[in-house]
Amino acid sequence: MNKAELIEALAKETDLSKAAAGRAVSALVDIITKTVAKKQDVQLIGFGTFKAAKRAARTGKNPRTGEKLKIAAATVPKFSAGAAFKAAVNKKK
Repeated sequence: MNKAELIEALAKETDLSKAAAGRAVSALVDIITKTVAKKQDVQLIGFGTFKAAKRAARTGKNPRTGEKLKIAAATVPKFSAGAAFKAAVNKKK
């Protein structure tokens, strides 16, 4: 499902116009992005948690030449699925 399909499904499920559903989806994504960028967690009980995690510097290898290279440390976004989401995907009750 892409963003347009998500907007259409949200509009149908909530009786919103596609324009209003599109604004809602965009606002939600923007809020989650800005919050995680500030290194704060966004926890949606039953669905999951979005958070920023630090990834340490490490040594990598160029697959074409085999040459070793240094990969800098970085802060990356992570998502951990909640129990209800995992259960729904596994069709458990």
